[in-house]
Order: sequence, then structure tokens, then C-alpha cells
Amino acid sequence: MARFFLGLLAGFLLTPVAIVAWFHFGHPPVAVADPRLPEENLFTSIPLKARIEHEMPNTAPIPDNEENLIAGAEVYRDQCAVCHGFHGKSSTFGSHMFPAAPPLWEKHHNNDVVGVSDDPPGETYWKIANGIRLTGMPAYGMVLTPTQIWQVALLLSDANKPLPPAALDYVRTPRPSSTPPVTPASSASEP
Repeated sequence: MARFFLGLLAGFLLTPVAIVAWFHFGHPPVAVADPRLPEENLFTSIPLKARIEHEMPNTAPIPDNEENLIAGAEVYRDQCAVCHGFHGKSSTFGSHMFPAAPPLWEKHHNNDVVGVSDDPPGETYWKIANGIRLTGMPAYGMVLTPTQIWQVALLLSDANKPLPPAALDYVRTPRPSSTPPVTPASSASEP
């Protein structure tokens, strides 16, 4: 019986040492082409979902109208399309990121949901503002104003609906090289 408890104790002590050694000597998958760790999605998605549900705003402080959809489409074109693609044209490298950047203008494989149009706008706002660690999704909260982030969140929540023609023009084509990009937030205290 003493041998059993000694073996159990050794297992509890040696397991963390083995894990640290595994990380230290570079054997965990860190390259984009490496396979996922077992249960990697479980360890990352549960805390992410819990944090978003706890912190996401419930309502948009701006209306879901044509003016805001057009403004959101311009911001999307200038800040988001490089990874998430244009309407009708996938990103050239978004699918090669790890995890892949979701194409926000394509229907899901199993239904009519386009991009993240099935997520509440507050969830999309949180993801844009805060970014998602270890995914390549940057935190735009220090780059864009809260109004600009809401405009993009509302645009993406309406991705499966007909959009105003001017908004479609923005999300279908890259910005002309002679046009300056949307100006980032300075230290505005907008909604």
C-alpha cells in the first residue's frame, strides 16, 4: 500500500515537471501548420464565451440604419477585409491563419447564416473592441472609436440581409490606393 501512495505522489510531482520540460524543449505545437493540442478548443472557448457573455453590451447606442451601415462598411473594408474577406471574395491569407479567420461574408456550410450574423451585435462589438488572444484578431478598442466599432458590429449582424447599395460597394471592393483609410480613434470619448 505504501508503494501505491509513493507512486501516486511521484506521479503528482513528475507530471508538472514533464509538462514544463515539454514546453521548455520546444515540442508543443506552435506553428500554424501543427496539429491542435488535444481539447485545445475546450480550454480556449469556454473561458472566452464566459467572458464575452459577462462583459458584452446588451444594446447598441446607435441606430441600425443606412448611414451607420455605410460607415461600418467603410471601416470594415479598411480594417477587417484583409483577414475576413470581401463580399463575394475570400481573403487570400485569412484561411491560413490559426485558427482561420472566419469569412464574414460567406454562408455557413449547414444553414443560411452569413458570417457572424447569428451573434448578438454586442458580442461582435466585444470581439472587435477587445480582440481574441492567440488568434490574430487585434483589439480595435484603441484604434477605432466606439461608434466605428458599433457600426461594424451592426453591419456584420445584418450580413445575411440586403444591405444598402453604398455599403455593398464598400464591402465588395478594396479601397482605391489614392483614398486615405478611415482615421483611427484619437482619445475620443464616444458611446
